[in-house]
Amino acid sequence: MQAAGVVTRLESLFGEFVSIEVQIAVSLAVVIVAAAAAGLVIPRAVDRTQRVTARWTHNRFGDRVASIAEQIEDVVPIAQILTVLVRTIQLLLFVLTTVAVLIIWGLVDVAWLLIGLVESAVPTATRVAITAVLLILAALGNNVLQDIIKEFTTDTSHITAHQEQILTRIAQVALLIVVGVGVLSVWNIQIGGILVGAGFLGIVVGMAARQTLGSLIAGFVLMFARPFEIGDWVAIGDNEGIVTKITIMNTHLRNFDGEHVVIPNDNVADRAVVNRSRDGKLRVHVEVGVDYDADPNHAAKVAAEAIKDAKMVDGNPNPQVFPVSFGGSSVDLDIRFWISPPTPQRRWRATASVIENVKARFDTESIDIPFPQRTVGQREPHEELPAERKREIGSTD
Repeated sequence: MQAAGVVTRLESLFGEFVSIEVQIAVSLAVVIVAAAAAGLVIPRAVDRTQRVTARWTHNRFGDRVASIAEQIEDVVPIAQILTVLVRTIQLLLFVLTTVAVLIIWGLVDVAWLLIGLVESAVPTATRVAITAVLLILAALGNNVLQDIIKEFTTDTSHITAHQEQILTRIAQVALLIVVGVGVLSVWNIQIGGILVGAGFLGIVVGMAARQTLGSLIAGFVLMFARPFEIGDWVAIGDNEGIVTKITIMNTHLRNFDGEHVVIPNDNVADRAVVNRSRDGKLRVHVEVGVDYDADPNHAAKVAAEAIKDAKMVDGNPNPQVFPVSFGGSSVDLDIRFWISPPTPQRRWRATASVIENVKARFDTESIDIPFPQRTVGQREPHEELPAERKREIGSTD
């Protein structure tokens, strides 16, 4: 209504002009003023406003705003946005100038057509602008969420890197859902139909990707159960190694041959998990056999004394040696000792040192470590059997 009133007044005003020279002069004046405003006033006004705003915020809030502005500039192309804003204002000024010139020359119908086009384009342009603002806010919110979660997890030892990753992904998905719903609302798109279609699509995807979804769910279970963490020495089924990475879908190990093993999380949840690093200590067993002629208690005492001098063996708890079984050629002793922290390298070196020390002390104490022996006899093909052997064979028949 206001635009119609302005157009009517301009039409009645310029309708009184009869001289073409006056129309030309007024048109040139309007064009010159519009060109000066578009080329000089508007860019300088925007630049001046930006500087004044930056100075005021810095004086009002200090350096904290500067750090926030740097984070915003990393995500939002401020210079490009200001350029688009200036160009939009210049375009609107050009449209207004064109309408004014058309009215001056009596082309009111064409001016009304142009005004109608502008009015129809304003809602779409507004929606585009709101959508752009929502996307920019989503990008800023993503960075803020990551910083908040990282700061929160840094101050506590109860949240692992895997849990931090899961929390970040959940927060990002929630943010995307909120922004997506906002964008759909701006464009007046009904969400109900989309949700119904998404439900059917979810059923189809769930049937087609059962194993993938199982790994995904198992990843969340591992996040809350926390049977192991990155850097732990674990055995999962037939695989043993150091945990190098935990994702939502897979668990990555590096075994002792330097190979990288990727295990789906649903397989991890279905198998027994042995965590050798959890308690910070690990007991190692080494078996040794002594001759039946030797005193097993004396041999166990000698072995226990030898362990005390072994490298990388903890003194608390104390090492222990027990006779555990009767072997085919020896009485078997079980040597038990602890290492900390539990690592494969420490276990290997401690085991090697224990074996060397026990062997040296047994040699000093003349305690034999027997090994299986077998006597093999041979007789000639035509050799007569002894009479007693013949009678045994005959009685058996």
